[in-house]
Parts: sequence; C-alpha cells; structure tokens
Amino acid sequence: MTTIAKASGSGGKRALTKAANRQAILAAARQVFARIGFDATTVRDIIRETDLAAGTFYNYFRSKEEVFEAIAGESARRFRPMLQTVREEARSFEDYIRAAYKAYFSFLKSENEEAFRRGEPHMALIGVRVDTPEMHAIFDEIRQDLEEVARNADISLEDSEFLTAAAIGIARELGDHMLQRRPVDVDGAAKFATTLLLDGLKALATQSTR
Repeated sequence: MTTIAKASGSGGKRALTKAANRQAILAAARQVFARIGFDATTVRDIIRETDLAAGTFYNYFRSKEEVFEAIAGESARRFRPMLQTVREEARSFEDYIRAAYKAYFSFLKSENEEAFRRGEPHMALIGVRVDTPEMHAIFDEIRQDLEEVARNADISLEDSEFLTAAAIGIARELGDHMLQRRPVDVDGAAKFATTLLLDGLKALATQSTR
C-alpha cells in the first residue's frame, strides 16, 4: 500500500499537501496497473492501495484513464532530455535510430527497476492508447529529428509521419515484451528494433524505384 507521511497540525489532523496526495495516487496506480493490468483495474482498486479517502481521488482525477495519462505524461517529460542528448550526439541516421532505441529501452528498464526488485510485474503499455500534450510533443520532436538526420545524410523519407508512428510503435510493443524477459536485454531489443526499422526503410526505397 502506498502510504503518505503524516504531518503535525492543530487538533492532530493530517496536513496533506495536494502534491503528496497526487503522487500517492500515481504511485498506487503504477502498482495496481502492473499487478492486474490496466483493463482490469478500477478506481476503487487504486484507492484501496492508498491511505486516502475514496472521495479524495476525484479531487485530482476523473478516471483511471486520466491517472494513466498523468503517469505517461510524467514519464515522457523525464525521457525528453535523453532524446535531446541522442539528437546532439548522433553522427548518422542509423546512429540516431540505434541510440534512440537504446535510450528508450534503458529508460523503460530503469522505470521498472523497483517492480523488478519486489518481484512484481512491470507496468504494461500494450493496447493502451495515450493521447496527451507531452506524447504529442515527443511525436513531433522525433519526427523533426528523423527529418533532420535524414536530410543531413541525404536520405529521402517517403513519409516522415508514418515513419515516426512506426518507430514509436515498435518501441512501445517491443519494450513491453523486453520487460517480460529475464534478463532484460536492452542491447538486444535496441539491435532488433534498429534492424527492423532500417531494413523496412530499405525495402520501401527499393519498391519506390521499381
């Protein structure tokens, strides 16, 4: 159960900040989503994982979907600086693809280290559509990166929007399955994803010349 530290105050009542309550809900939701899956989780399940009263949940979120979006949004904000580093250090189109996948899979592993230590399942993303401003920003950022590194390498992209969607889709699906394996093989997942995407681009280029 996710607990919240008590603070002294007049009448011995709890003095809980909004930030503490919100973080308690998010931490509890992470555990429940990982344990029984997003689809099976109810708001009541999340509340039971905290010390909060049932009505408190709705002061912060309207549904479990909003909680999941908040978790995904926070993760996206933490990942964006890593993506920026990849962009700055990439020396070629292939280098960017490989480094971006490795950065994401490494981030995904680190995000679930606590669950691994407790012997609990990881927080699966398969089948869950996340539509937040942060996720849109990452999509646009990756598309711009792909266009720039391709242009610098004199590579013609058939459709940068489709390519970005494919790259992110591979990362999400492959990343989830990577977390189910032991040991968690970040390098193997990054190599597989990179090869799959680059070979797909080569096949598209071959078709377009026919």
